[in-house]
Amino acid sequence: MRALIRAAAWPQNIRVLSQRWTPSRAVQLTFWLHGGFVIGLVLWPATWPWLLAAIIVNHLLLGAIGMWPRSSLLGTNLSSLPVSCKHNRYVAVTFDDGPDPDVTPSVLEVLDRYAAKATFFCIAQRAARYPELVREIVLRGHSVENHSDRHPAAFAFYGPLTLYREITNAQRTLSEMAGSTPRFFRAPFGLRNPFLDPVLAWTNLCYVSWTRRGFDQVSRRPDKVLARLTQGLSAGDILVLHDCSSPLRSHNKSVVLQVLPALLDHIVDRGLRPVSLPMAFSSQSIGSADA
Repeated sequence: MRALIRAAAWPQNIRVLSQRWTPSRAVQLTFWLHGGFVIGLVLWPATWPWLLAAIIVNHLLLGAIGMWPRSSLLGTNLSSLPVSCKHNRYVAVTFDDGPDPDVTPSVLEVLDRYAAKATFFCIAQRAARYPELVREIVLRGHSVENHSDRHPAAFAFYGPLTLYREITNAQRTLSEMAGSTPRFFRAPFGLRNPFLDPVLAWTNLCYVSWTRRGFDQVSRRPDKVLARLTQGLSAGDILVLHDCSSPLRSHNKSVVLQVLPALLDHIVDRGLRPVSLPMAFSSQSIGSADA
């Protein structure tokens, strides 16, 4: 994947090298297919059912790809850290869907105990309700990044203008709350469509998914969540948890708060260092990352 950003003067200035959007091969193929559809209608109008069927299949395939969170077929997608971060024994622990007054403060306390730094992909409207939590995240040396304005369930079905509004509204809110501009974006539920990549290019954001996730929002079993995060864990991995309240609790406690200390113990025991995304990219360009 193309180089997107080079970190400089961390944490405020991760500056973009190029804002020009380069379509992925899947999107380029879609452009050619639609062009062929028009030409085919002109030259062989009787074949329109077959041409239309090809377009429908193409759109179904694009939709299926958008449901694959770690895919790079729709555009740049950081699902792991670059090789240089692996040499430094870095791992990135990330949290989605916060901030939450019942969970985020406890998460911050656990991170402090381990001198661990993390990345918080915040929902902007939640951040606006709890600005003191956003400031506390930054004060403790963590990163606040963009997880959309409202976390809409239909995010993956939005057109480019709606995506642009959703993302830029979040950028304005989070920048004001955190005192620095987010440079990374993660889609709600990790689902997206072909319009997202050009919107992120226009808004100077880098798309991030994950190497492994614990499904802590859908499981009451902390042991299972921990196993998903630690099985095969290695330098360069990006892990995702959630710092928000969930109706699924174990022993009347959020699953994430039961998993996080054991996860950090495992990370330390393996000689790995949990860092925020800006820290990981503070001295080099973001290059390719395997999906």
